[in-house]
Amino acid sequence: MKILAIEKEGRLQEKTDPKVYEAHDITYVPVGSSDDDIIAAGKDAQVIIVDAMGKVSAKVIEGIPGLKMIHSDGVGFQGVDTAAAKEKGIYVCNCKGMNASAVAEQALMLMLGLLRNVVGCNSGVYAGKQIQIKENYMLKGNLRELADCTIGLYGFGDIAKYVAKFATCMGANVIYYDCFRASGDVEKFYGVNYVSLDELIAKADILSVHVPVTPETAGSINADFFAKMKEGAMLINTARGELVDTEALIEAIKSGHIAGAGLDTIAGEPVGLDNPLLKAPEEVRDKMIVSCHIGGITNSSFVRGFGMLWDDIACIERGERPGNIVNKL
Repeated sequence: MKILAIEKEGRLQEKTDPKVYEAHDITYVPVGSSDDDIIAAGKDAQVIIVDAMGKVSAKVIEGIPGLKMIHSDGVGFQGVDTAAAKEKGIYVCNCKGMNASAVAEQALMLMLGLLRNVVGCNSGVYAGKQIQIKENYMLKGNLRELADCTIGLYGFGDIAKYVAKFATCMGANVIYYDCFRASGDVEKFYGVNYVSLDELIAKADILSVHVPVTPETAGSINADFFAKMKEGAMLINTARGELVDTEALIEAIKSGHIAGAGLDTIAGEPVGLDNPLLKAPEEVRDKMIVSCHIGGITNSSFVRGFGMLWDDIACIERGERPGNIVNKL
């Protein structure tokens, strides 16, 4: 089986059984290569493995006549022309759910970090103000536990289900909105209640985002969205940075309407020093926790994902239908 891998060389080999890896003829091209370079490198390929942030255009699909499957090495597949692949009878697959528990852990960490003011307390200790900060919290009595909160899940896919599982175990009240409501049995299993989007926004003490980027959702968490949020609520985004209007988020925190944000992903990645979020006033930055979009890249996530990937390649080799098909062939 000839495979073209559009990703950094070495990742596949590191997470794959050597016997499985060596049984295949694999050619690598870097993410961001031109269509012509991809076609030249993979002209005889039967399978393309593509980085979740990589691209496979209609031109590439047309230019590799023996192609049978395009497989994301992660969950994302937005760079693949799924319609062109479907027209050619080529499966497009992803590693659905590979990082669900890992990203949910990241979301939970951001929630707890905001509730306990990890950023401010860490800085305060280094500034010699440990006892003053502690006494201030004791006087005000305003430190909250997760069990004191209503967590709103915007979207209810694999990751959100794990967040619900973790949060309900800690005593939180969990509500959710998704364009497809889950069955009663699923809602009961995860201990969640379905509400409208407007109700979710208005009631959540912590609103955690778990929707994909589409033309309808891109930038939808904007000034109007923040204005509808409960005063003092917090935003968690472990989905995609492009869902959030960065300037509107800064203003919502600056005004005091929302208490803070925990972000594992920021619009405009890779984030440079000119990103508006990095130029926000100090009083805004102190109310945010930002991480490096690492929620889904644990070792266990890769082991699970590459296991799915090689299982699907084995299906193609046997002439069988692979799993996790996203273009409805």
